[in-house]
Amino acid sequence: MFLKSITQLAAPGGTRARLSILIFHRVLAAQDPLFPEEADDRRFDEVLQWVRRWYRVMPLDEAVDALREDRLPARAMAITFDDGYADNATRAVPILQRHGMTATFFVATSFLDGGRMWNDTVIESLRRCTADSVDLGPVGLAPMPLRNAAERRAAAMATLRVTKYLPADERHQQVQRVQHICAPGALPDDLMMQTDQVRGLLRAGMQVGAHTRTHPILSRIPDDQARHEIQRSKEDLQDLLGRPVTLFAYPNGKPGVDYAPQHVAMVRESGFSAAVSTSAGASARDSDFHQLPRFTPWDQQAWRFGVRLLRNTRSAGARC
Repeated sequence: MFLKSITQLAAPGGTRARLSILIFHRVLAAQDPLFPEEADDRRFDEVLQWVRRWYRVMPLDEAVDALREDRLPARAMAITFDDGYADNATRAVPILQRHGMTATFFVATSFLDGGRMWNDTVIESLRRCTADSVDLGPVGLAPMPLRNAAERRAAAMATLRVTKYLPADERHQQVQRVQHICAPGALPDDLMMQTDQVRGLLRAGMQVGAHTRTHPILSRIPDDQARHEIQRSKEDLQDLLGRPVTLFAYPNGKPGVDYAPQHVAMVRESGFSAAVSTSAGASARDSDFHQLPRFTPWDQQAWRFGVRLLRNTRSAGARC
């Protein structure tokens, strides 16, 4: 009750309203030993229980429209997921429905129906490597031990760091080298949603937004390619869903690093009414509605989680 009262003061309604937007990627059946901070069923359910006590969760498009028109209620929040993982449909949606909540799912369309994101190729290759160490010299890394989950995580993080900002073709080649060295066999092809699962999100009362086609770092590709990625993802989803798609999420999403002002202009010109970044903070009436901030606390205790969310409402988030 105390946190709810404080939240009411920190995030009032009307002209002084603040919109908090949570960001998630996956909801797993059980905790991942390599990435224990990723939400699983128990953790996601717990977070929604906390959120339900303190905030009013709204569909993102409705919240954005209300914020624009100075009618956003106090303690407003929206929930979002990025990338389009299958567990969003199979695990996250039932938990959201149990709590009477709606979320927006931003889908990278080229990975539907059996695709796999490049970072998952790296992670799953290192997860499945049968050796106790790996020499990734061909991708610019020293030999690394793989004796336990912590060491495999460290190897995955190091590999992601050296490949993330490479040009797309070079990154693809390096990731293929990692797979060949670590796990030349088959990797999972069911990590991302099927097209009917995307349609099922709407049937379940959820929202769908665009997240480009191939999840590139927009600032690292030519402008014409970036425009194509943005526009085509919108068209892909509109063709799939038979309705307008008005929300967009920048891949990786760090303002001034992963996307630049020209990409914000492309998103606006493509007909999106709002877009979200991964800059921490909360949105206000003077926010750039095509660079709305998002943040999810990582704390395991309710009061710490709530306090960090409260602090987040004081920040406007970064912009390009």
